[in-house]
Amino acid sequence: MSNAVVHTPWDRMRAHWSARSWLRTFHVVTGVPVALPACCAIVALFTVSVLLIWTIVVPLIGLLLIFWSVPLFTALQRGRFAAFLGVDIPPVPRRPGTGNPMKRLLLDVRSRSTWRQLAYHLLAPLISVIGFLGVVLAWSGGLVAAAFAVRLWAVGGTWRSAPLALLALALFVAGPWLAQATATLDLIAAEALLGPSLSEQLAQRVETLQESRAEVIDAADAERRRIERDLHDGAQQRLVSLAMNLGMARAAFTDLPAPAREAIAQAHEESKQALKELRDLVRGLHPAVLSDEGLDAALSGLATRAPFPVRLRVQVPERASPVIEAVAFFVISEALANVAKHAQASGAEVTARRDGDLLRLEVVDDGRGGAEPGGGTGLRGLAQRVGSVDGRLSIHSPRGGPTTISVELPCA
Repeated sequence: MSNAVVHTPWDRMRAHWSARSWLRTFHVVTGVPVALPACCAIVALFTVSVLLIWTIVVPLIGLLLIFWSVPLFTALQRGRFAAFLGVDIPPVPRRPGTGNPMKRLLLDVRSRSTWRQLAYHLLAPLISVIGFLGVVLAWSGGLVAAAFAVRLWAVGGTWRSAPLALLALALFVAGPWLAQATATLDLIAAEALLGPSLSEQLAQRVETLQESRAEVIDAADAERRRIERDLHDGAQQRLVSLAMNLGMARAAFTDLPAPAREAIAQAHEESKQALKELRDLVRGLHPAVLSDEGLDAALSGLATRAPFPVRLRVQVPERASPVIEAVAFFVISEALANVAKHAQASGAEVTARRDGDLLRLEVVDDGRGGAEPGGGTGLRGLAQRVGSVDGRLSIHSPRGGPTTISVELPCA
């Protein structure tokens, strides 16, 4: 047997006059008392401002009232769409406010969304009035035609009542269709003018992604600090104890056979090498001195441990955020490591200074030059780390040197 559902004409008629159709009708009917006062208020304020433009004060007050009332009218319209049509029109994100009314006015005047909302409030009465008249005439005309048809049928005019009955039925059927058409047209206009445009949606998406990326970077930096603390307080301390014990055994057990003494000595040296590598790893993750004393002390430690002379100049009177300081330390540490591995330089100069909301870094070496951003993983890693916080990196490295790595990091 077939499971197909057969819809009778009565089912189709009942669906036509469903609760959804009544909600559309209420949406159309309430559109006039909501849209018409908003339009009249905007037009009246604009007209008064134009007529009294010579007073200067009145136009400013009128414009302030217009741009202050537009968001209120928009919120009222959004509530109407949500209540009767179940459509949530997302609000347009406004720019950060300011305590100065004139600056707030200038921001609203320059905003495209404000003008789109104004256009909707001027267009909405036309849609609402036409739809209201069509729906009201359809329903009231249907009722009047039905009343006359019943009256004629009651006095015996059966055949004469038939056309009126058909007219009443046609009007009753047309009413929901007119309500649906008006509501659809109103919804199209509202989504285009009251909601965010494509560019605003993309801008909001970019802002959301930037916030998400900042949270990820903060979380990664916090995780690096946690790993550094765990290694420093755990594995590093155990290696220190192991190296000390092996050193004492090496000094105490001098009467052991030569193979045993060599094994102890080798284990002692290996433990010291492992301890050195672990310390280097901990410093590369996030040195404790960077969190405790700031960039100046951390860079001084880097310059001291470098295998070549490093001239260091740090002018950072105000500390940046922990993430920016960690990126700055990583950049200079990686740059000095690259100089030691590839540049064949006899010295380097490191400069770090804060210029407003920018932290400027510069590493200059007198090596052979020829460094290219795409030539190795080290420089690519620098570019990626700097780009993760919206910084800028530039490399100038002609053949024969010198090589200059310049970095700008936003402190805000």
